[in-house]
Amino acid sequence: MVSERSGAKVLVASNRGPVSYTKGDDGTLTAKRGGGGLVSGLSAIGPDAGAVWVCAALGDGDREAARRSGGHLDTADTGGQHVRMLDIPADVFTDAYNGIANSVLWFVHHMLYQTPLEPSFDDAFRAQWASYEAYNAAFADALADEAAPGAVVLVQDYHLTLVPGLLRARRPDLRIGHFSHTPWAPADYFRMLPDDVAEAVLRGMLGGDRAAFLTRRWAEAFAECCAAVLGAEVAHDADGGLSIVHEGRTTRLGVHGLGADAEFLRERAHRPDVDERLAALREQIGGPDRKTIVRVDRTELSKNIVRGLRAYRALLAGHPEWRERVVHIAFAYPSRQDLEVYRAYTDEVGRLAEEINEEYGTPGWQPVVLHVKDDFARSLAAYRIADVALVNPIRDGMNLVAKEVPVISEAGCALVLSREAGAYAELGEDAVCVNPYDVSATARALHEALSMEDGERAERSKRLAAAATALPPDRWFLQQLRALEE
Repeated sequence: MVSERSGAKVLVASNRGPVSYTKGDDGTLTAKRGGGGLVSGLSAIGPDAGAVWVCAALGDGDREAARRSGGHLDTADTGGQHVRMLDIPADVFTDAYNGIANSVLWFVHHMLYQTPLEPSFDDAFRAQWASYEAYNAAFADALADEAAPGAVVLVQDYHLTLVPGLLRARRPDLRIGHFSHTPWAPADYFRMLPDDVAEAVLRGMLGGDRAAFLTRRWAEAFAECCAAVLGAEVAHDADGGLSIVHEGRTTRLGVHGLGADAEFLRERAHRPDVDERLAALREQIGGPDRKTIVRVDRTELSKNIVRGLRAYRALLAGHPEWRERVVHIAFAYPSRQDLEVYRAYTDEVGRLAEEINEEYGTPGWQPVVLHVKDDFARSLAAYRIADVALVNPIRDGMNLVAKEVPVISEAGCALVLSREAGAYAELGEDAVCVNPYDVSATARALHEALSMEDGERAERSKRLAAAATALPPDRWFLQQLRALEE
């Protein structure tokens, strides 16, 4: 039964919404708006589209805001967007988000497990999986309640893999799509999951009319999993498109390579706060003739920061001519510090940077400039002065840093890029590409990038920027929307 509040023609569902709240000591709530492709996309369709964004309360401030508003946030806090924030019980949310989404599904798709020791799917896992099911059901209930007849629903990412199937059962009239922002694991690795869980994830996503991915590679891996785990049929159309046929339903697969927002980045990168950070970075670099190798990442295990630092150390060891002539600007912003493995990884990044500085530093030269406090303006400042961008993830759905740096770099940058990043499909031709596990080869790639002639580097950077901005966030969102409406 659809409630009287229902009526949204377009709905987006994601774990994180467009706004977050902090609660002051006096009980007042302060809203902070976020950005990204979904925000840009919903803005692009305009206020008359009747759109609603369904998200989860992530912390105590969010929970309080959801309670005070009955779940429907004040549009004054959200930039005019209609947002329904779900107050899912904190223990259920933690088990679903940290226990399953970030500690199981993320690890599977990024192939991060040390398999002699992990994973181990025991009773504790089963309790967390039950929370993941409840969390997904809460989203399905809210979407069913909010949607107008025949509405279009775009479900986002690995947190919500069960939602399309659950929503299909509740509202078969809806047009439902799911978009994966991560890589998709190959079938042999995906089958590490318990059989019933692997099936549930795939069946959940096949409840949608479309399942979309950042690259063709990830779409094909999903299709392979559907065939191997479910025995589903993979159909190829005349244009090379893929569909999954299973139990009488057909789910079309799509590829939408999210790009950088050039207009926003170029404007934002030249505001006064970025200029201030740029001056401070130049002082830390210590000389106008020194080249820069820039990386900007969260201390996410898949980002491969430790091997990147080891490659830089190998560069300095093997090519002493670069000593005192290059500085590695490494921004490693702490991520998921409520998980022990992430805290340990963050500590290792700091330890290794300090070790390199102690081994090679001189009174006038600090080889690694490491910043661990998230600062978007400082990241943009680093992009502007990047001679080389190092993007070497173990696996990555896309990696927007690889796309953003060439857009902003003032003199043009050489991109050292892992072949396991989704961005490789679009940028590989003009990047210096590496096997992310091969530290020696990455050191050689850094040397090649630093040695590149200015003219070649500038030309490559122009081509990289053009490819990187081919599908900006608003068009990326609208492309998915239109594909569902076809």
